[in-house]
Amino acid sequence: MSYSALFEDEDDIFGGSPRTKFMDVVFNANNDVVKMELENFIEKVAVMELMLEEKYADELDKKIARYQAEHMDDVATKTKSLYIELMGEILSKSE
Repeated sequence: MSYSALFEDEDDIFGGSPRTKFMDVVFNANNDVVKMELENFIEKVAVMELMLEEKYADELDKKIARYQAEHMDDVATKTKSLYIELMGEILSKSE
């Protein structure tokens, strides 16, 4: 079984993908914690985007699209990892 297979619904012993579980957490966790973590996440993404814009200027969207097309598996794995990471932050602060 591959590493990525562990993230798929049919292989997940808990019955859901990281995206599905993340959505469950977001809609059921403490609203204030969810808002705070989503705001932190969006701010982090904004900072990274600004840093990349400084380096690549007008070519950023093209570079992102090219990278995404060339590294589809890595992007999918990282996306799932981010769902898990953000969900963990929300759950740990909701206790």
